Amino acid sequence: MNQCREDTEQEVVTGLVCEEADLKDGQMKEVMVGEQKVLLVRTQGQYSAIGNKCSHYNAPLIKGIVVGDSVRCPFHGACFNVRTGDIEDYPGLDCLPTYKVKVEGGKVYVSINKNSLNMTKRVKEMCNMSPDVKHTVLLIGGGPASLVCAETLRQNCYQGRIIIITKDTLPPFDKPKLSKALNVESNKILLRSADFYQQHGVEVWTQREVVSVKPAEKVVKMNDGTLQHYDQLLIATGCRARTLTCPGSDLKGINVLQGYEDAKEIHSSSTGQKVVVVGASFIGVEVASYLSGKAASVAVVGTTRYPFEHCLGPEVGKMSMEMLEDKKVKFFMNDRVTEIRGENGKVKEVVLGSGTVLEADVVIAGIGVIPNSDFLAESGVEVDPRKAVIVDKFMRTNVADIFGAGDVTSFPLTIRGDQRVNIGHWQMSQAHGRVAALNMLRKPTKIESVPFFWTAFHGKSIRFAGFGDGYTEIIIKGKVEERKFLAFYIKDEMVVAVASMMFDPAVAHIAELMANGHTITKSQAQVEDLSWLRM
Repeated sequence: MNQCREDTEQEVVTGLVCEEADLKDGQMKEVMVGEQKVLLVRTQGQYSAIGNKCSHYNAPLIKGIVVGDSVRCPFHGACFNVRTGDIEDYPGLDCLPTYKVKVEGGKVYVSINKNSLNMTKRVKEMCNMSPDVKHTVLLIGGGPASLVCAETLRQNCYQGRIIIITKDTLPPFDKPKLSKALNVESNKILLRSADFYQQHGVEVWTQREVVSVKPAEKVVKMNDGTLQHYDQLLIATGCRARTLTCPGSDLKGINVLQGYEDAKEIHSSSTGQKVVVVGASFIGVEVASYLSGKAASVAVVGTTRYPFEHCLGPEVGKMSMEMLEDKKVKFFMNDRVTEIRGENGKVKEVVLGSGTVLEADVVIAGIGVIPNSDFLAESGVEVDPRKAVIVDKFMRTNVADIFGAGDVTSFPLTIRGDQRVNIGHWQMSQAHGRVAALNMLRKPTKIESVPFFWTAFHGKSIRFAGFGDGYTEIIIKGKVEERKFLAFYIKDEMVVAVASMMFDPAVAHIAELMANGHTITKSQAQVEDLSWLRM
């Protein structure tokens, strides 16, 4: 059933897409209207029609999950309202197009304006800056939290001045892509164009760094000595890569992946060379995976038995290691770097605690991060022992008119009873930025998002939702060794996190259940019948 007609007067294309009884509540179907694929959804007895692809990386939403009035992307967890198309949870920036639905005579029709036939995403309407509004919001940091904060302000009729200040050479860009595709061109990862910032009155100051904040005067000082006034301030400076401190760590050829230039340098210097990656972290493993077909050799040194063992457990860690070993990556686990030796000032060898000596032309460190909060030393802004900026559920610091967002913060996590956490997830940073903006505008909003994370190597992705710290047991469905599984992480008889590979949309569904306040018990995870997950 896919009959179309064109109404030239109204410039619309209308398609008969299904019978009214074809879908039950909570079901969706991908239909064609003209040459456009549309996601048709039925909730609470009503039909809605929206764009069929996630605005993040164009994943097919038909493979996702509908809960209530929301559809959640199966790949990375972005969530959209099925009636308005608005993005409700991240990652991604844009909303989905919506289409007119009419039910008549037991048949369902969808109409699309011809001008929007090829539109796959929709930028939410924003106001412009007004020179009459003497108010400035200063956003320190050029990551996703600052960008979403800026856009949310404009979407909610804020007409003051918005300034994003970043140390990076680029305006906000898609940083998760760097470790997975080191040689990506800058224009492929920019989150917004220069025209976008100009159109919406958002100033982006690149290669500038804030070195101090004076709340009493409401000014920040830059690394060039200049001062900038603010009325409200967002600290979204993220984290910096931890560097090696062993003897020889000052030799040439030692890298960390911090920004775009680092990625390009690692790609060019590693091609055809012997590479040692220090740290079996997500960043370390993704970089090793990328370089496995480009470098002469790749070795990974880690302090645990398997990569990500503490986070995902030994079974998933072992599987991940075997996937890279299939591509000739060598692992030296339960070991550590004690010295890096050089020749003529450049890296030559990496010495391990076990006595093993690895030849190396390039060393890449992926050994953790440090919150960028040093510049706040005399500001009175409270930080925790790890130097993360402490915020409440409204993203407020202890200092009036100063908010925090993203990887630099320690915040109360709803799904863990407001346990204070520091989570470096892209999606969570975007959610923080939105909540901070709404509270700047005196629209009280709490951070309620469920952490959602993904890693990818050798064409496979692991999806993860929840917060697994302190888990005591893992229940696995499927077979990890066959690289198709769903893992439940248990603490106090409850599921606190979940990870999967080739098991969509399970993780997205559990994230949606958690977001709606549902608890999942250990006994639910143990049952053989997973029909409750609507796989």
